[in-house]
Formats: sequence, C-alpha cells, structure tokens
Amino acid sequence: MVDGVPIIRRVYDGFDRGDIGPLLAALDPDVEWNEAEHVTFWRGTAFHGADAIVEGLFARIGPTFGRTWAVHVDRLLACGDTVIMQGRYHGTARATGRELSPQVAHIWDLVGDKIVRFQQYTDTWLFAQATGITPLTS
Repeated sequence: MVDGVPIIRRVYDGFDRGDIGPLLAALDPDVEWNEAEHVTFWRGTAFHGADAIVEGLFARIGPTFGRTWAVHVDRLLACGDTVIMQGRYHGTARATGRELSPQVAHIWDLVGDKIVRFQQYTDTWLFAQATGITPLTS
C-alpha cells in the first residue's frame, strides 16, 4: 500500500498553480471520475479517462469561473488506499458575478501510485445559484 496523501497533495498544489499536469500524471488510464450528482458540470454519468475529464470538466471551469476558481484544502485523511479531502471551493461565476464558496469533500481511490476513482461531494444548489446553470435532473 502506497501513502496516497503526498500524491494527492501534489494534485492540489498543481491546482493552486493552475496546472493540472500533476493530476494527469497520477491518473490511471481507466480512471473513473464522478462529479456530485446535479452539480453544474455533472453530465449524468462518470467521466472515464483523462481526455474525458479534461474535456468534460476542466475545459469548462475556466469559461465558467475564470481565474477566480480555487480549491482550498482544509485537511487530507488517508484511509488505506483512499484519501479524503475536506475543504472549500471558491470562485466568482463570470455569467452572474455571484461568488461561490461551498464546502467540498473529495474521495480519491488509488491503486499503487495511480488514481483509479474520484468522487466529489458538494452543495449543488449553491453552484446552480451562482452560475445560473440549472443542473441535470436525471
């Protein structure tokens, strides 16, 4: 079993610099990425693979929030091959000018030094209010 906290810490440090390279380097080719159901960027199913994650999620964050988007990590907790992040998102939606600062939890499952599964939990209603984008209902 690998200590996943340093791997996930590098991912968040990359996010702080606006660099998803550390994330991409840590992803297993068959990674399953789950956004919180009904959040602004949710498409109704999981993303599979790095290309789907970049195109379906990260390529949409910039146009939606610009350079205001940030993930603030309060703590990382290792539990076997799983790392849990507790923190907050921060950003201002470009379309509405509304600020967003919901709590967030991320669950990262690793096999060796590769991320094989991601699950996000956050307040989807706050995303809808801030962005003006109504989440999918099914």
